[in-house]
Amino acid sequence: MANKQSKSSNKIDTDKLDKIVAKARGEAEKRLDGYREQSLRLHTWICGRCGREFTRGNLHELTVHHKDHNHDNNPADGSNWENLCLYCHDNEHQRYVDKVRGFDGLTKEKTSTSATFNPFADLADKMKNGKS
Repeated sequence: MANKQSKSSNKIDTDKLDKIVAKARGEAEKRLDGYREQSLRLHTWICGRCGREFTRGNLHELTVHHKDHNHDNNPADGSNWENLCLYCHDNEHQRYVDKVRGFDGLTKEKTSTSATFNPFADLADKMKNGKS
């Protein structure tokens, strides 16, 4: 019996929680509507990464990315936004999470990304020898 009393006295006020959640969602929607609409008016309806073009029919797949990852930084000139498709937006955020966690790729070593072989290195010598 004592157990039942302690459980009933610790009831969660679901009405209060519902109001808090509804308020948070309303504020988030207001914030999203504001900068998304501004970005769609300012920037072209093309993904800034892959170049995919959007129309009114698929515009819901174009997202607004905050370049500095701060969703409260919404300058009126749109300088902190770029329009990205869903896939590129997800990729950008995953890259940011990896960077924050210290993951910088498959290896921690710095690898050379440029080619080291030059097929034309001795071309002048070969041409000289061929002419004479």
